[in-house]
Amino acid sequence: GTGSNILSALQDLFWLLKSKVEKQLQIISVLQWVLTFLIMGIACTLILMYILCTDCWVIAALYLAWLVFDWNTPKKGGRRSQWVRNWAIWRYFRDYFPIRLVKTHNLLTTRNYIFGYHPHGIMGLGAFCNFSTEATGVSQKFPGIRPYLATLAGNFRMPILRDYLMSGGICPVNRDSIDYILSKNGSGNAIIIVVGGAAESLNCTPGKNSVTLKNRKGFVKLALRHGADLVPVYSFGENEVYKQVIFEEGSWGRWVQKKFQKHIGFAPCIFHGRGLFSSTTWGLLPYSKPITTVVGEPITIPKIDNPSQKDVDFYHSIYVDSLIKLFDKYKSKFGLPESEVLEVN
Repeated sequence: GTGSNILSALQDLFWLLKSKVEKQLQIISVLQWVLTFLIMGIACTLILMYILCTDCWVIAALYLAWLVFDWNTPKKGGRRSQWVRNWAIWRYFRDYFPIRLVKTHNLLTTRNYIFGYHPHGIMGLGAFCNFSTEATGVSQKFPGIRPYLATLAGNFRMPILRDYLMSGGICPVNRDSIDYILSKNGSGNAIIIVVGGAAESLNCTPGKNSVTLKNRKGFVKLALRHGADLVPVYSFGENEVYKQVIFEEGSWGRWVQKKFQKHIGFAPCIFHGRGLFSSTTWGLLPYSKPITTVVGEPITIPKIDNPSQKDVDFYHSIYVDSLIKLFDKYKSKFGLPESEVLEVN
């Protein structure tokens, strides 16, 4: 009896220790991504400049020469690495929140797609985990489909960061890159565009489900020019992981944010999550709230080389209706009341 009690106690201790280790690994995995998002580009640029001033300048010079040679690779679909996409760290990243990908319809490998991802949130954590890693099984759920998460083109001017992003299948959100993937890369491609962009991030806050979409029609025009089907995607919980100071329209804070957005491409947000060692203190770590990304039904789009504004408006209205229907269908399944309404701005 005593031996059995000791064995049972040791097993309980083992599982307790394992649980604590896994939690710490989850925190580390999320922290590294947050730091990558916030400072990796600037940090790598400064380190490269420093190396140029040391005896190891040859290493930096060789990388810069490679950078010049490789400059246009991001515009041509990038250089994804299945090894990087399958890193174990992304599974810990997934389990921290947790993040889940829900498939509602099959996608044909003979077609190309533009996924409209909503909402942006502060960092688009659901978009990254679901489409730039294999942590939630995107390749198994959509066999034969190659996802490309589109993000700010400025990120691909940063040394090292550009290569890190490309390894996950991330590409610049500009016309050259999207045109190449949809016209010169065969079929079975899915470009994920966070339609609301920086403007939408300024209004994200826990408990609020709103999207910036009414005047965002460029992605519809691109879909028409290439005959790429549109797919609405809504990520329940994306706005819950950070708390943000929301500046009212007309305030000095909102004026500064809009100036940054206009001239640099992103809007600085004043936000906070939890602390590194305690969930009750403020810090850069997101709160561990569930994020569920639902991929809706594809909307068949005809190929029109020069779509008129009437064509764009027509398919944009269909897309907006489909997104609202997707939200209404799944909102109660993921913790929202039936009375919740998706606000489209």
